[in-house]
Amino acid sequence: MDNVRAFRIVSIAEAVSFLVLLLIAMPLKYAADAPAAVSIVGPIHGVLFLGYVGMVFLVRPVLGWNGTRTVLALLAAVLPVAPFLVERYWTSSSQEAEAAGVGGAGA
Repeated sequence: MDNVRAFRIVSIAEAVSFLVLLLIAMPLKYAADAPAAVSIVGPIHGVLFLGYVGMVFLVRPVLGWNGTRTVLALLAAVLPVAPFLVERYWTSSSQEAEAAGVGGAGA
């Protein structure tokens, strides 16, 4: 599996885990007095968050991200749905351009 594909998977998983933590586990903790949900989902999200941050640095040269885009991708990790947008728009367009330009015979 290449790094860009792994980044896309980690990006989606991180965003989903963040939403589960915010929309399910936290309300269960405070409204239903069930802190076990946060105890389970919290560490999972933490590992995925760290994986996302690490993968940003691995895919940066492959996708040709400049410093600004890299910082924005890192900031996206702290917003609930932003990693979905990074995965959708910044990796797919870069992969298509790379496949068309670099993968061809006349690059």
